[in-house]
Amino acid sequence: MLNPTKGNLLKVKNSLELATVGFDLMDRKRNILIREMMGLIDDAKQIQSSINTTFSQAYQALMRANVSGTDVRSIAYGVPEDDCVTILEKSVMGVEIPTVKYSSAPAKPYYGINSGGFATDNCYACFRKVKELCAQLAEIESSIYRLAIAIRKTQKRANALKNIVIPQYKRNIAYITEFLEEKEREEFIRMKVIKKQKENATKN
Repeated sequence: MLNPTKGNLLKVKNSLELATVGFDLMDRKRNILIREMMGLIDDAKQIQSSINTTFSQAYQALMRANVSGTDVRSIAYGVPEDDCVTILEKSVMGVEIPTVKYSSAPAKPYYGINSGGFATDNCYACFRKVKELCAQLAEIESSIYRLAIAIRKTQKRANALKNIVIPQYKRNIAYITEFLEEKEREEFIRMKVIKKQKENATKN
């Protein structure tokens, strides 16, 4: 417990004010991060639905290409590795979240006319779309994960300020204030006694 002095009372009051402002900022940050995360969750659901649909179309196109007699495996081995994804970062309330830039080269088949057909072209287009959607989903899911961690940390700090730090400061202020008021009352009574003794001495 702090020494019950006016100086310490002023310090604790200043600390309480800072802690209260800190809690308000933490609470505001938490709410902003939650809104950001909820928006991303909605986006993720939409993209996941698009991926499921496109994957289904892609596998149907793949089966048709196989049925047509196309050597899809050989064509797949002929497709070069793709380096069209660049990962950057942006800050949301101090939280670094990834930004996936997908910039693919113009679509062109890696097989000859005799090796493909409509089914093969459709298969190629569908899996190309899947790749683009997966890049978008990766960005959103990574962002949601980082935001969730930041929200949990912010919530812990806000709870610590609200339930531990601020109540402790308030107890200290109450203790010091009560002590100083009691001391002032004692001093007031002491001065009255001295004054009365002086008055009695004067009369005698």
